[in-house]
Amino acid sequence: MNDTLPLAEGYEMSTDPARVDAGRVHRWLSTDAYWAIGRDRAKQDRAIAGSLNFGVYETASGEQVAYARVVTDLATFAWLCDVYVDPAARGKGLGTALVAAVRDHLRPHGLRRMLLATHDAHGVYEQVGFAALEKPDQWMALVF
Repeated sequence: MNDTLPLAEGYEMSTDPARVDAGRVHRWLSTDAYWAIGRDRAKQDRAIAGSLNFGVYETASGEQVAYARVVTDLATFAWLCDVYVDPAARGKGLGTALVAAVRDHLRPHGLRRMLLATHDAHGVYEQVGFAALEKPDQWMALVF
C-alpha cells in the first residue's frame, strides 16, 4: 500500500515532539483509552520522550486533535501504539490518515515489520495494510 491518505481540510500533521500537548495526550489516554486507563503522567511523559510521536493539529488554532506514537529502532522493527483521536474530531478520517502517515514515514527505513495491538479497530488498520499475524503461535509476550 502506497496510497497516502490526505487529512481533512483544516488539519495538519507533525512529528515535531515540541508540538505534542503532553497534558492533553495523557488526559485522553489515561481516562478514555482502554489500554492506558490510569496510566500516570510521569510514565506517559517517559513514553513520549522515548518514542517517535505523530500529532494531528487544527491548522487554525494549532490545537492537537489526534496522536500516535511509535517505538522503533528505525532499522528492523516498529510498534505502533497509543493511537487516539479526540472524540470531537472523529468521523473525519483523521485516524486512518494518521496511521497511513506513520506507515509512509517509516517505509523508507526498510523495517521488516510494524506491529500493533487493537481490541476494536481492526478495520481502520486493515485500510492501510495491517493484517492479522500469519503465525500467531510463533509470538510470545512477557507481561510484567
